[in-house]
Amino acid sequence: MRSEAEAPFTSSKLAQVPRGVWALGFVSMFMDLSSEMIHALLPVYLVTVLGASALTVGFIEGIAEATANITKLFSGALSDRLGERKLLAAIGYGLAASAKPVFPLASSVGWLVAARFIDRVGKGIRGAPRDALVADIAPAHLRGASFGLRQSLDTVGAFLGPLAAIALMALTADNFRLVFWAAVIPAFIAFALMVFGVEEPTQHEAAARPHLRLADATRLTGPFWAAVAVATMLTLARFSEAFLVLRAQYVGMSIALVPAVVAVMNVVYALAAYPAGVLSDRRGRGGVLAAGVGFLIGADLILALGPTIPLVMLGVVFWGLHMGFTQGLLATLVADTAPAELRGAAFGVFNLAGGIAMLAASMVAGALWDAYGPAATFLAGAALAAVALIGLLVTYPLRSS
Repeated sequence: MRSEAEAPFTSSKLAQVPRGVWALGFVSMFMDLSSEMIHALLPVYLVTVLGASALTVGFIEGIAEATANITKLFSGALSDRLGERKLLAAIGYGLAASAKPVFPLASSVGWLVAARFIDRVGKGIRGAPRDALVADIAPAHLRGASFGLRQSLDTVGAFLGPLAAIALMALTADNFRLVFWAAVIPAFIAFALMVFGVEEPTQHEAAARPHLRLADATRLTGPFWAAVAVATMLTLARFSEAFLVLRAQYVGMSIALVPAVVAVMNVVYALAAYPAGVLSDRRGRGGVLAAGVGFLIGADLILALGPTIPLVMLGVVFWGLHMGFTQGLLATLVADTAPAELRGAAFGVFNLAGGIAMLAASMVAGALWDAYGPAATFLAGAALAAVALIGLLVTYPLRSS
């Protein structure tokens, strides 16, 4: 007879996930709803309205994500020191919400860069403390499921956002600014939910936190650094999703419909993330991650060679499967391998490495696109993903837990 930890994707297992994880999931859902209403249109807005190049788009996206991930290093360590994960997460969500009105008010690329920067600083401040808070709340035998559930709810917002953008673009004759204004509302709902709907675990609040020291890095052991290495290699192989939007427009999708690219990707992402997390609890993290990298290789090849909208959308589906099979699991690996009192700092280190890799990957992708076209960009991504798969198989066993 199977134990509860080995149960399949049942409603009873889902019901065991703590209330705090559900609350954090809904916070993420509303913030991603807001963000994706903007980000699903932003690459096209930059290129078609403001005349930016693909390299500029890659630079903006890379800097934005690198800023978020570098900020996570400090916010995660600070959350360990203060024992106040919720406070820092709430500050991050509040800062991101306050940046949203800048998007419809911006009249130049410079203002949009500033808005994106502030928004991502907010993401950076909240990211590591929020992930550490999930790890604090979730029982060990439900950790994969808890991270998967939070990621799934986050991604529900990420596909509802583009759908809302499509509807508003159709109703307003492609009024970008009106869509950007509408995105302000769910951002402030997310902030309110974070403040009033999430509670810090009492055992975490009460724990005394010593000053962080450089010597603490020695307590982050080999399995943790292996997880960081795997995540960094994968990030180098996976540039910003802005290039999915540009690829769809390149093969002829209308501007009003390009948010469907992000919507489809995130529907698949949301549907895959929770089952992948549960499967990793039962069968080990490594094999699920390897499948996720395989999906990325398939996505890149289809996007490189597919000249039609249906083929591009198939590539987007594979991209979403890749995200669902990797992103929650990589966070779970950090929670598995870092000491509880250093989880915030561990998530910070993890995200710093990812941020640097994302900056490099997005700028290279933009440069290849401008110089050789979209096929070269995605073929390079497939090659890097193959290298990442080899690295995963070497550094992380397929049936690790």
